[in-house]
Amino acid sequence: MDKTSGWETYSKLVLQQLETMASGIEGLRTELQDVKNQLTELKAKEDRVQDIKAWKEKIDEVASPSQIKYALRELENLKTFKTKAVTIFMIAQAFTGFILAYAHLI
Repeated sequence: MDKTSGWETYSKLVLQQLETMASGIEGLRTELQDVKNQLTELKAKEDRVQDIKAWKEKIDEVASPSQIKYALRELENLKTFKTKAVTIFMIAQAFTGFILAYAHLI
């Protein structure tokens, strides 16, 4: 009876330790899966960053932000010049028309 009782106690202790280890391993598996998910998210973010970096390099090849600002300023200057030129041309045409009309009246 003494041997059986000792074996039962020992087997219960071993079984308890195995269950504890199994639950610990399951916890580690869960944490490992979380880490894998986070790693996947990080890789996706890294891919997006690489895409944005490549896009920026392509845009920088076309024009830098300061060049775009300068081009927009020049465009505004051209619009202003066009407005002034058209206005002066219209005034010159009107003046020429008045002179021709006056010449025909005399």
